[in-house]
Amino acid sequence: MSGATREIAESNDALLTNRLVVSAARVCVDALSPLSTQDWRSVRAHDLEWSVWDTLVHLNDDLYFYAAQILLASESDYICFELSADDHADSQRLLTALTVNARLLAAVAADADPSARGHHVFGASDPAGFAAMGMVESLIHTYDMVRGLDEESTWQPPDDLAGPVLRRLFPHAPHGADAGPGEVLLHMCGRIPLGNDPRRSDWRWYGDAQHPLSASSQAVLVGDGLRAQRQY
Repeated sequence: MSGATREIAESNDALLTNRLVVSAARVCVDALSPLSTQDWRSVRAHDLEWSVWDTLVHLNDDLYFYAAQILLASESDYICFELSADDHADSQRLLTALTVNARLLAAVAADADPSARGHHVFGASDPAGFAAMGMVESLIHTYDMVRGLDEESTWQPPDDLAGPVLRRLFPHAPHGADAGPGEVLLHMCGRIPLGNDPRRSDWRWYGDAQHPLSASSQAVLVGDGLRAQRQY
């Protein structure tokens, strides 16, 4: 087993055994709950075109969707369904739903056959990969929402959660950077500059569990046009 393959295997085990996607959702709930007195429908989620409310609905849908992709087990298709929220729900109910959907994804991923593969535009992925994707969405969109609600906030993804995500989905992330995993994850997802590297306008992750990133594919970036289809 190569070093890269061993690293992915160890990361997969941590993602599933420790139910880290639930921890990522808990971090989101803890960060947003103190800000729930604001009108989330009218506040933009930092640099996104969505409101905080719409971003949280999207995040809930992502977690459900990733669980469904694992169960669908098709390497060539998406499930033809999306979640929608009760228009009368308050922010606390959306946060409660987030916890439920994170637990759903964690349970489905842990119970699934590790050899199962589900379709994703960033590479057909295994259950642990989809759990990691749920963590990316939870951590990055928490940053978006918190910054939208509090411009002075210094919140960033916790290093102990960002690290496993980087190892599993971002093999092209800079190693030995003079920054913690939380900062590196924000940089890899186009949120902040890092050192002398400017903020990324094009970014992606690699979900394929079988093929660690090759040198020739490191230059392949997916542009905003593709990401705009749906921020899976």
